[in-house]
Amino acid sequence: MEEKSLLVQFMGDTPASRIIDFMIENKGLDFSKEEIAKGAGISRTALFNHWDKIEQFELVKVTRKFGKAKLFTLDVDNEITKQILALEFKLIEHKMKSEAHAQSQKNNSELSV
Repeated sequence: MEEKSLLVQFMGDTPASRIIDFMIENKGLDFSKEEIAKGAGISRTALFNHWDKIEQFELVKVTRKFGKAKLFTLDVDNEITKQILALEFKLIEHKMKSEAHAQSQKNNSELSV
């Protein structure tokens, strides 16, 4: 079983958070909706049920079009996206500090034995 990202753990394991997380993990790359659904580990139906919200807040933008198909990438210039990226950074920073503190506690307890 794949470990959930800190962002998904914090926001909840929902299709929307999985979509956002997948797009963040693959920042700078573009994907079709089908590829996004597969990469996020959700069904196409779940993607389409949540896609309007993703587009409404302009978290993604169209990079290319092939006939009817569109490719999307994370819109890193969007202020909401910037805040989500900042949140993810803070979550990672917190996790690293927590792990460092736990390791320090473990080392201290081993020294006192």
